[in-house]
Amino acid sequence: MIGTITEIISHIKDFDCKKKYEIQEYHEKRSKSQNSYMWEIINKIANALRLDKEEVYLNMLMSYGQSEIISMKSIINPQGYFKYYKEIGKSAINDVEFTHYKIYKGSSEYNSLEMSILIDGVIREAEQLNIPTMTPEEIKRLRLWT
Repeated sequence: MIGTITEIISHIKDFDCKKKYEIQEYHEKRSKSQNSYMWEIINKIANALRLDKEEVYLNMLMSYGQSEIISMKSIINPQGYFKYYKEIGKSAINDVEFTHYKIYKGSSEYNSLEMSILIDGVIREAEQLNIPTMTPEEIKRLRLWT
């Protein structure tokens, strides 16, 4: 259920007391307009640089996206767990070798704010390559940014 605290409280009395529930703050997900515009610009950058659009997308995630650092035993292949990552180091604890990775969240998992940050970076990269982008007024009309 999504609603204000008052709306949620009014429904709690109907909940099953034997079940567990999770309450978390609601964040607006990124919009289809944001996603479409990001991919439009990424395609233009890829064409200008003669690169694959997935390669440009990964570069944008690495430069402007959301990431975390994790450590795994070095014998484990991260490909089965993460789509976007890079190795950043190794260490050993009690004779067990660990590999450290920076993992990047794909944009389909972004909320509206995270997507706005990514798109701002993609636009800056496009402008550096003299690729036309929307004006700030056009972007506001599309309501890409929250």
